[in-house]
Amino acid sequence: MNTSKTDWPSSLTDHELDELDRYLRAHTNGEDGRLLLDGVHGLLSALAVGPLQVLPDEWLPEVLHEPFADEAEGNRVLELLAKLNDSISAELDVDAYEPILGEIDTETGPALSAAGWCEGFSRGIDLRAALWEGRLADDPQLMELLGPVMALAVDDGVLSADAEFEKLSDEEYDECLSQVPAVLDAVGQYWQARPVTEAELEAMVQRHAEPEGGDSAPPRHRSGHWVH
Repeated sequence: MNTSKTDWPSSLTDHELDELDRYLRAHTNGEDGRLLLDGVHGLLSALAVGPLQVLPDEWLPEVLHEPFADEAEGNRVLELLAKLNDSISAELDVDAYEPILGEIDTETGPALSAAGWCEGFSRGIDLRAALWEGRLADDPQLMELLGPVMALAVDDGVLSADAEFEKLSDEEYDECLSQVPAVLDAVGQYWQARPVTEAELEAMVQRHAEPEGGDSAPPRHRSGHWVH
């Protein structure tokens, strides 16, 4: 189905994407771990196809880390983030989704990189970690559906695997990238067909109620992948 993104009120124009990108870059303060536009898109993509709704009050702290300069700036940034969030489901509905990717310098020149998007996607999973991890451990189908995204995440160093893997070739990397829209569609359908059970909800609530470990706590293990 061919539908122009500009036909949807929720979609961002290229100018709006640039505006949001500039804001996020200006507020990283050189700190590692802060998401840029590609990471925010990955995070919101994970939430769009995930097991349970995640409200803005929960995901905005993953994106915004300091007060706005003024009310007008705050309203504008929140408007752009809301439109970006809404556009993801709209694009998935009409088979027009494309991940927002970063760019890295290579020996042969600039190249697209899914590292930032994958980092954001991982953090989106983290916001409902108990549900994702439990299902990934119990149902190999979900891990299989996520295969191309997992391959990109391991290749870009976002996730580390238990076993050694050869770097993806350029062709393999591009093939995994091309499968991302289909992966998201399949994962969204998976959770609709197999919704969260009462037992899973209870386990999630219990996990959230447990006191968090200190700095010495071991890293979390996600179905065979260590999360950096």
